[in-house]
Amino acid sequence: MKYYRIMPGGKSAHLNDCLKGEFIGIDFDLKEELSGFVNYEWEAFKKKFKPYYKKLNPEKSNIAIGLHAGSVHAVCVYLSKGDIILCPDGNGVYHVGEISSDYYFVKGEVLPHRRKVNWHSKTVNRIDMSKALQGSTGSGLTHCDLSGHGEEIEKLIDGNRLPSIVSTDKTIEDPTEFALEKHLEDFLVKNWKSTSIGKEYDIYELDGVSVGQQFPSDTGPLDILAISKDRNTFLVVELKKGRVSDNVVGQIQRYMGYVKEDLAEPHQNVKGIIIGSEDDIRIRRALSVTTNIEFYKYKVNFKLHQ
Repeated sequence: MKYYRIMPGGKSAHLNDCLKGEFIGIDFDLKEELSGFVNYEWEAFKKKFKPYYKKLNPEKSNIAIGLHAGSVHAVCVYLSKGDIILCPDGNGVYHVGEISSDYYFVKGEVLPHRRKVNWHSKTVNRIDMSKALQGSTGSGLTHCDLSGHGEEIEKLIDGNRLPSIVSTDKTIEDPTEFALEKHLEDFLVKNWKSTSIGKEYDIYELDGVSVGQQFPSDTGPLDILAISKDRNTFLVVELKKGRVSDNVVGQIQRYMGYVKEDLAEPHQNVKGIIIGSEDDIRIRRALSVTTNIEFYKYKVNFKLHQ
C-alpha cells in the first residue's frame, strides 16, 4: 500500500469539489485525455510524456516539466486502488481517502484527470503528526510520497498518536541521531538565510512557492534542493540522519545524478552537501575521490539559565 499527500489544485483550492464529487484530480492545463500515457512505468512514461508536455508549454523549465510529469504520473498512473491519500484544507486538517478507480477524464471540469476516491469520515490534524511527518507533508508540491510514514498514518487514522518519530529504515545506525536530524531539517529550512549555505544558495522555488524541501525524485525525496543565486548551480543537501556512511554517500550521488540528468539545463552544474553530527573514516574515504560533495558538521548547544 502506498501513501501520498496530494494538493487538489493550488493551495487545495478544489478540495471541496473533490470531497463532493468523490475524486482526486490534476490539471496543469492538460485539456485532452491521457489514456495513451497511463500504462507506462516511470522511465517509459517520462520519455513519452515530457516531449508532449514541452510542446504544449515551451516556456516551462526542465524542473517545472519534471515536477508536473511526476505529479501526472503519481495521480494518473502510479497510485493503485486501495492506496491512501491525504489532502490538506489549508488550516491544519488533512482529509483521508482511498483510491477506488483507475484513471478517467472529465472534459471541461476542474481537475479533469481523475481517480475515484472513497473519502473517510476521519480526518487527521497536522498538530498530531510527528515532526518527521509534518516535514514530509509540508512541501508546496502537488504531490509527495508519504509511504515511509505508513505506520504512523494508519495510527493517526485510527485515532492514536505515535509517541515519537518512527523509522523502519534498516540503514539507520543511530535512532537518536535520526530523530534529532529530522528536527534539524525543519530548523535548517526555517533559518536558511542565516546559514553559510544560505548566503550562496536559495531553497528552490517554483512560481513563487518553495518546493525544495523533500523534493521528489525517482530514487526518493531529497532533503533539500537549492540553487545558487546566479542560477548556475543546483545544490543537493542531504542530512545523514544516523545512516551508514556508505549508504548516505551513495544516496546523495543518486540524487545528484537525477538532478543532472532530469532537471538541470546544459549550462547548470550540480553539487552536494552532507550534514551530520560526526564524520568517520568511511565517509572521508568516499568523499576523498569526489570533487563536488562536501561534508558539514553541525553542533547543538544547550544553555540553562536560573
